[in-house]
Amino acid sequence: MHALQERLFEARREGTIGDTVLFVEHEPVVTFGRGAKEEHLLGGEAALARAGIDLFRTGRGGDVTLHAPGQLVAYPILDLSPDRRDVRRYVKDLAETMRRVLLAHGAGAGLVDKYVGLWVDAESPEAWPGESLSRAPLKIGAIGVKISRWITMHGFALNLANDLGLYQHIVPCGISEHGVTSLAALTGKAPAVREAAELALSALGDILGATSGRLSDSAFEPLPDERALGVESLG
Repeated sequence: MHALQERLFEARREGTIGDTVLFVEHEPVVTFGRGAKEEHLLGGEAALARAGIDLFRTGRGGDVTLHAPGQLVAYPILDLSPDRRDVRRYVKDLAETMRRVLLAHGAGAGLVDKYVGLWVDAESPEAWPGESLSRAPLKIGAIGVKISRWITMHGFALNLANDLGLYQHIVPCGISEHGVTSLAALTGKAPAVREAAELALSALGDILGATSGRLSDSAFEPLPDERALGVESLG
């Protein structure tokens, strides 16, 4: 999938394709961002291998994270020029996309100033009370991006019904003082990943002021470690 992203990134930079979003459901894999610390991989690579989890080092921002079935992963390949050249704004747009998906399924979420990503309060799953009033903050959505010449790669991962036990192998995003959760763990139910992808596509298009069609099945053959859900263009 990383090689596919790179091909699409170059095509977007050259103007041969429009803004495009990949939605993927990965098999268990730990990914390292540019800021990842080796000590955040608990037990080392051998422990991952024994657990059947792959390890991949990427050029995205951020620390270590984990992808697994039941998690919606989105990789927008977008040109932020000329009027969206604002990294913080773009990161917030990705968080807002995830927030709207959760809201459609009865969960409230919001931001924590100190950390990138999307958060929920286990004591108030239906509504995010705000950072200062949250009594049991848990991370539910991770964001890690790469932007070069204002073309984007990588994106977000939203926990729907993935196996949270897999996080025992890492310090997620380098954050040790708070845990992670999923929509299923929070509310007792979660949509299928493809259904969530359709919601995310609509939300992202609305946030960016772009039009989009329906999520379409990918024409690309998925690699063994991933399940390609769909590819859609934004215009």
